[in-house]
Amino acid sequence: MTDRVTYVGHATVLIELGGTRLLTDPVLRPRLLGVIERHPPAPDEGVTRDLDAVLISHMHHDHLDFGSLRRVGRQIRLVCPAGARRTFVRRGFTDPTELATGQSTSVGATTVTATHAVHEGRRFKVGPMVEAAGFLIEGGGHSVYFAGDTDLYEGMDELAGRVDVALLPIAGWGPKLGPGHLNPRSAAEAAARIRPRVAIPIHWGTLIRRDMVPRAEHFLGEPPRRFAAQLKRLAPAVAVSVLEPGESFDLPPSAPGF
Repeated sequence: MTDRVTYVGHATVLIELGGTRLLTDPVLRPRLLGVIERHPPAPDEGVTRDLDAVLISHMHHDHLDFGSLRRVGRQIRLVCPAGARRTFVRRGFTDPTELATGQSTSVGATTVTATHAVHEGRRFKVGPMVEAAGFLIEGGGHSVYFAGDTDLYEGMDELAGRVDVALLPIAGWGPKLGPGHLNPRSAAEAAARIRPRVAIPIHWGTLIRRDMVPRAEHFLGEPPRRFAAQLKRLAPAVAVSVLEPGESFDLPPSAPGF
């Protein structure tokens, strides 16, 4: 069975390692909050079949969409950051697992470890504290780092030598990125620190504020080109694979050198 990552769109990625199927931050609906629209076609229905778990990096609407989660089912195993479990239990989800930074859990043939993230993790900026997290997924002889939403942070280079594929956010859904986000240049700096074999940009090309639709092609298409250029300058040893929403990257069979 081929180990593979499929960029579903925004922060939603299907990760298949060692026969285990994990879906990150599922946002599958055509619009959010009434003003944010999905620009590419709807995701293939197959991305939600036979999932072993869903990974939730934090509670913001463009990463935690309860309408999309209900499509997956309330019995799905959820792996979420510290402080988030109570919200899922109140919504009727029966199997949430909280991970603080550095903690791990087994899912099928993989080990999922929560990593640090510099980002406001709560649904709204009030209420009980919820951490934001990234995840390091290891299995099938490969490793994938899903950054969620984060800025650069001290200690990011501790991932160096541990990551085959890094899924790095590079943009957003509106004209500006607030604190706690990577842009094309800082995402390339993150790749320089982590030194994955392959960097795949995510968090681009998918969601757009409705009033920006007339300039969607430039807004959605420019970030990966800028990221690739910055990566060539800051981390020339790291390969880049730019996936359009719906496209996949197959990891080669596990062997020295990958």
